[in-house]
Amino acid sequence: MAKKKHKHPQPTLDEFELRDQPLSYDVWGAAYIDDEARKQMDNAMRLPVSVAGALMPDAHVGYGLPIGGVLATDNAVIPYAVDVDIACRMRLTIFPISPITIKQKVGQFKKALVEQTRFGAGVEWKPNEQVEHEILDDPDWAATDLLRSLKSTAYRQLGTSGTGNHFVEWGAFEVGRDQATEDLDAGQYLALLSHSGSRGVGFKIANFYSKLAQEFHPYLDPAVRHLAWFAMDSHYGQEYWLSMELAGRFAAANHEVIHRRIAKAIGYKPLLSVENHHNFAWKELLPAPAGFQGGEREVIVHRKGATPAGKDVYGIIPGSMGDAGYLVRGRGSVQALNSASHGAGRQMSRRKAIESITRTERDRYLKERGVTLIGGGLDESPQAYKRIDDIIDAQADLIDIAGKFMPIMVRMASDGKDEG
Repeated sequence: MAKKKHKHPQPTLDEFELRDQPLSYDVWGAAYIDDEARKQMDNAMRLPVSVAGALMPDAHVGYGLPIGGVLATDNAVIPYAVDVDIACRMRLTIFPISPITIKQKVGQFKKALVEQTRFGAGVEWKPNEQVEHEILDDPDWAATDLLRSLKSTAYRQLGTSGTGNHFVEWGAFEVGRDQATEDLDAGQYLALLSHSGSRGVGFKIANFYSKLAQEFHPYLDPAVRHLAWFAMDSHYGQEYWLSMELAGRFAAANHEVIHRRIAKAIGYKPLLSVENHHNFAWKELLPAPAGFQGGEREVIVHRKGATPAGKDVYGIIPGSMGDAGYLVRGRGSVQALNSASHGAGRQMSRRKAIESITRTERDRYLKERGVTLIGGGLDESPQAYKRIDDIIDAQADLIDIAGKFMPIMVRMASDGKDEG
């Protein structure tokens, strides 16, 4: 059968011409960001559809847009500026009991992580283990042929996690006296923290539309070919947007199921939960620059590995498997496009980490901090990451700290394979 051709209006070369110089953008933690990540961001700011940008202190090289890059565009959505793991997400659930309970009931807490989670590329629950959730009844699964084909994947993978830096972990969450709120008094709490995204659903949506966008931009400079875009008012722009938002709802449901299963397994009722996406695009209003009418205009803000940090918006910024993570509240910095980092950020590639960090070194680091690891490849060793406290300090003008999470028992994929 012949490959189906996608029709697209004949483009003009002007659509593909990059600016001679990148638009200016602000950078946080420049000392922690390598030159290649800066070069990628510069190239993104040369796109004809770009209007503003920012680079977070955890930034490192990605495909097209650096991870930690924030890019605002005019009437355009860029699939690869969202990333392949659409709606990669954090969720923190706090329980009204002491974290000392983990040490007292090690076996129970470990069993809950092992039996109630699944990790790995393409991993699924067995038919008798799958759960029902209202996300599976969402009418948007019928909106396109691709989404129809992905609904069964969603059903099988709901409540699972991927490889790499995805995790589910028990820990101690501390609220200082000056951080207490109506919902949380000062003190230490048992907490569950998870990091994963939209699994095979988001991956297949991203690949399909990224390739399609590149097909529609044959003359785009090779340096930015992964940043091919769709006009928001085009058929495929609307189709991608609908698919991305569905993947976002699925990612949220994915975390909800993980936390619900684990909470039920340990028999404790949660006090509250906080969550946020960090691979997504949002329609937001920004102050209009010179030459535009009105005080504000709508832009599409892509946060690839960046946390929303609008005024008083809560977000979660984790460290490594052996280091602290933080619950933060945004300050609403316009210069940062209402964003903050999404983690500590890698200082070593996965290959370099595997080649240079021994298992003994990694395990000694964890033991010194009282962390039990279930799974976890050497590529995710704490030594492969920037120091989280340096990264938090570098964005002190973007966020306020609302609480600190210290991991105690961490569950991850082991070298890309499931251990469950």
